Formats: sequence, C-alpha cells, structure tokens
Amino acid sequence: MGDEVDTQPAEHAKQADTTQVLHRLRRIEGQVRGLQRMIQEGQECEAVLTQLSAVKSALDRVGMFLISHRMKECLEDTGQHVSEEALEAAFEVFLKYASLGRGA
Repeated sequence: MGDEVDTQPAEHAKQADTTQVLHRLRRIEGQVRGLQRMIQEGQECEAVLTQLSAVKSALDRVGMFLISHRMKECLEDTGQHVSEEALEAAFEVFLKYASLGRGA
C-alpha cells in the first residue's frame, strides 16, 4: 500500500505535464490555422514567414519539454537519487549540443 501513496504525486505531476503539452499543442494548432488563413488571403511574405517562425519555435519548445522530461525519467529510473541540479546540468549540456546541430 505504501507504494501507491509514493506514486500518486509522480502520477499527478505526469498528468499535469500531459495537460501542459496538450495545451501548448492546441495553441500551436491555432497558430497553424492562422498561418493557413494568411496564405489563403495572400498576406505579405514577411508576415507569413514571421508567423511560420513563431510556429516552428513553439514546436521546438514542446519538443524540448518532452525530451527534458523523458531524460529526467530515464535518469530517475536508474534507482539512484538524482538531484535537480544534476538534472538541470545534464539538460543544459543536451541543449548546448542540440543547438549546435541546428546551426544556432
């Protein structure tokens, strides 16, 4: 029975993360519909590209959020205690090299 109590906060946090991701994706969906409308209406190229950049950036943030949370789960699954600081440091290294691959 003690295990059930211990997993409830983790399950609640996981559900909150899922809700957050779905909220972000719905917002992106709205941005994409707006982008489609802009193209249909023949909006200026610069405005369309600005909106496209915003959508791409929002998708990148969702991807990084998902990757960081999966990375945290993998590190915690080792059965060893991993401090928040260690997780943040590992994620910072990941971000540094992920951005190098994109030419940023």
